Amino acid sequence: MALFTEQLFADHLTLPYPEAAVVGDAYYAAPVPDLPLRLRIDFAPTIRVGRYDGLRLQVVHMEHGRLDTAVLSFADYGAFEVRDRRLGRLPTHDGYGSFTDWNRSEHAPWVGIDVTRLRAAIDQYVRLWIPGAPPVRTGPPPFTAPAPQARTSPARTR
Repeated sequence: MALFTEQLFADHLTLPYPEAAVVGDAYYAAPVPDLPLRLRIDFAPTIRVGRYDGLRLQVVHMEHGRLDTAVLSFADYGAFEVRDRRLGRLPTHDGYGSFTDWNRSEHAPWVGIDVTRLRAAIDQYVRLWIPGAPPVRTGPPPFTAPAPQARTSPARTR
């Protein structure tokens, strides 16, 4: 089953790197095109086949290879907090803060993920390792004012 990796990065994480692509189940980016440093993000596997409990971030130098790896646990960043609370899952329960790709659904196995805190952690990691990288939007989507509505009835006068 597909992990819908491209959908996660394009529609949910919305990282601001212009030179980026999803290849297989991994996201690759050049946060600062003039530097030889690249970012790779994929799902962090668990001891169980097909179960993932976080995102694995790697900084790779084009000539020297991997410089650093970090894992951002879904549980630590509250990514599935709402889902787990709704299902009554506690940190000691199987499946808490993780997802599996065992079923053959047409929906992404990570549906319902909250990436707000993950985005902030990715931003902190990238800006530590790759100076000059554009900041990641870490808050909720910006407020957009509703478009003015045309009046369909005459204004009341006193």
